[in-house]
Amino acid sequence: MPRLAREKSNSGIYHIILRGRTGRAIFRDDEDNLMFLKKLGRCGRELKVQIYAWCLMIDHLHLLIKRGEEELSDTMKRLAVSYAGHYNRKYKSMGHVFYGRYQSENIETDEYLLTVARYIHQNPVNAGIASTPSEWKWSSCGEYYGEEACPAGLLDIKPLLKTFSEDEAAASQDFRKFNEARNQDSCMDCNSSVKLTDDQARAHITSLAPEMDIGEIRNLPKGIRNEIIMKIKKIDGLSQRQAARILGLSQTLISMVQ
Repeated sequence: MPRLAREKSNSGIYHIILRGRTGRAIFRDDEDNLMFLKKLGRCGRELKVQIYAWCLMIDHLHLLIKRGEEELSDTMKRLAVSYAGHYNRKYKSMGHVFYGRYQSENIETDEYLLTVARYIHQNPVNAGIASTPSEWKWSSCGEYYGEEACPAGLLDIKPLLKTFSEDEAAASQDFRKFNEARNQDSCMDCNSSVKLTDDQARAHITSLAPEMDIGEIRNLPKGIRNEIIMKIKKIDGLSQRQAARILGLSQTLISMVQ
């Protein structure tokens, strides 16, 4: 079956996930983390890629970036191949380090830009390896809180902070409150395939309930409606946020259906 073509972001901003092949650890020590960030920084400088947030986990990573001078797929291939060279030399291994293609979702609004940044920073907390976002050393969270950048010059924090205030100190405080707030954010995760476009998602949903229009689902009796929602939530590549928007229901309701 041919791969689905990626839908380009109108803003040029994307949430990216790269994960290790067969669940392998891709960052085994601090040297690995720093090497990846060094290579990411080089892409930023040489290809004019803007980096808004990042988080390196043990077996996968998240990036929030704006496409630079070349196609995103070329940049991600360049980055993955370069880091794989380091990994294979160091650990005397061969072959691909990352699993398949990178995953991506488009960021088209300031609201979702902030949502994804928070989701990325809270990833270690949700994984149970940190109690707060700032406790995890290998993310961009600390720089947003006014801590020393690691590495220096990698991150562009101004676009996100400006959505809170023109005053950097005040913006940093407000961002911290937002970044650590409890939430029901639903973003692409490392267990999802490439994110479906709305048209692709509607086609999948229609196949689950071919006898009715999508807009009628929300008006069904609760039991029947929830049965259909449970099936919709199992569609690979469809986020709860996207499902809620298409169905005309709240994301809270979608998340509570079990």
